[in-house]
Amino acid sequence: MTTTGAETVVRPARVRTAAGAGVRRGPGFQHGGWFVAPFLVLFALFVIWPLVRGLHLSLTDANISGEGTSFVGLDNYREALDDPLMWDALGHSASFTLLVVPCITVLAFLLAMLAHHIERGKWLWRLCFFMPFLLPSTVAANLWQWLFNPGTGMVNHVLGIETPWLTDKSYAMLAIVITTLWWTVGFSFLLYLAALQGIPRHLYEAAELDGANAWHRMVRITLPMLRHITGLVVALQVLASLQVFDQAVVMQDFGPGPEESTRTFVQYTLEQGFTSYRVGYASAISVVFFVLIAAVALARMWLLRNREEGGR
Repeated sequence: MTTTGAETVVRPARVRTAAGAGVRRGPGFQHGGWFVAPFLVLFALFVIWPLVRGLHLSLTDANISGEGTSFVGLDNYREALDDPLMWDALGHSASFTLLVVPCITVLAFLLAMLAHHIERGKWLWRLCFFMPFLLPSTVAANLWQWLFNPGTGMVNHVLGIETPWLTDKSYAMLAIVITTLWWTVGFSFLLYLAALQGIPRHLYEAAELDGANAWHRMVRITLPMLRHITGLVVALQVLASLQVFDQAVVMQDFGPGPEESTRTFVQYTLEQGFTSYRVGYASAISVVFFVLIAAVALARMWLLRNREEGGR
């Protein structure tokens, strides 16, 4: 600050950047933290604190009443690693993920290609493909539970078969997969459609002038240009499918399915916490599940980074 006669001039402070260049800091710059403070408070309250609290409970034998809690160390984790029911539930979630992710990725891409290239009624096709995603999970699950009903359901009537979709362990998980595909494909479809609209038209025109047919244009232009969206779709679907719960529980009337064939990891965790009242053990297997999901996410990031570095 300098003073010239009766006039006072305030010179903004100079902030040194990493590159060494001077950047003048305007008034109020130092108060920018107040704008992010509400988000940080909510993040700490609803994300950080539950994680810390869950980690603490996983080291105790806490029950749902919260009385008589004592520290047990890693006993819950040892029990979880030797629990066959937990591994069965994890296997069901993993098999569900392996069925859903490839199917929903391919189906979303094909639907986006159809909606992108169709000329008449384009808005109607887009609405029909995306509308199921707007339904609540319980509505979609109840709808398909009725459709799969062996006596009055439309699926068996249309196909001319008598398959016990929801009461036979050979078909129960498949029924949940079909329901999930119909319900959630709209989100991935929308991502692919937006990406298709962002591909420059002149690339196709140049390829067509060079004699490339539709198949070559899709393989040489469309798919490479969509590789980042495909990676995003796969990552989101993997994380969402591993946490499958709503449709599996509702379609099986809140049970584990025939011969416990549709009990997912999240469902088993809730059973331990709210049915067996073992909050400490439920917290421990939740931590195990969190570590597994974090490992999957980090592996995806590592593979993507290596692929990008290899393509340079």
